[in-house]
Amino acid sequence: MENFAEPARALVAQMTQAAAAAPDRAVAFQGAPGANSHIAALEAFPDGLPLPCFDFADAIDAVRDGRADCAIIPIENSLHGRVADIHFLLPESGLVITGEHFLGIRYALMGQGPLSGVREAMSHPQALGQCRHWLRERGIAPVAYPDTAGAAAVVAERGDPALAALAPPGAAALYGLETLASDIADADHNTTRFVVLARAGHPPIGEGAWMTTLIFEVKNVPAALYKAMGGFATNGVNMTKLESYQRGGSFAATEFYADVEGRPGEPGLDRAFEELGFHSKWVRVLGTYRRARARG
Repeated sequence: MENFAEPARALVAQMTQAAAAAPDRAVAFQGAPGANSHIAALEAFPDGLPLPCFDFADAIDAVRDGRADCAIIPIENSLHGRVADIHFLLPESGLVITGEHFLGIRYALMGQGPLSGVREAMSHPQALGQCRHWLRERGIAPVAYPDTAGAAAVVAERGDPALAALAPPGAAALYGLETLASDIADADHNTTRFVVLARAGHPPIGEGAWMTTLIFEVKNVPAALYKAMGGFATNGVNMTKLESYQRGGSFAATEFYADVEGRPGEPGLDRAFEELGFHSKWVRVLGTYRRARARG
């Protein structure tokens, strides 16, 4: 709790105490009260008890240690791409993806002085990237901080009118700041996708649209990825996300993170997985869950 700025600590303490009394309802999120992840937790789990955690690893640990039933983690943004390094955090956590949630993102600039006097804006790098054109046009320098609402708490603590925070609009009231500008993202479609992580998944039973998330490493031979992906094409499985990343610094063993539509047990997806396994060193499913929003 000491990692949070002083204006946020009382709120963090209250929410932590409530979650500790009913851990089966607790939903861990990264950030201070008022952050986008806090908003996502409230939307996705109206009866839940949001548990603020300073960073993503803390949120995952809260679930793994039984202090929270699940965590909600941002994974990608429509303006700025990848958010959390889930590729590294999740495989090592022992948790599984049990759901997804999409949140429309709105930002306000908040501080203690007039907009004309603001020289720096503090926020999470993702938020700064999503509003970079607006900030540049006004000559406001970005200052990175681990959390949007946490940045608002820091601004309230420092009391410097030249320093403002870029955060969800509700954070201004939480930390006693003035709203200096509203709706300042560089595009109206600004949306973040979150995934829900839990200690155990639920069997994918029932009708409806499903998503499956997996990671894999192809064999280090020519056209390995092309061949590995062929099974999805020939079996009519839609792949909505494919990202590569390096592990271990070898620049040779490339791993991939993918989202596909469907669930294990469906003939087409099972055949695609079989072909993927033939061309890969290993394949690991991170979770199967109901699709929250149609792609495309």
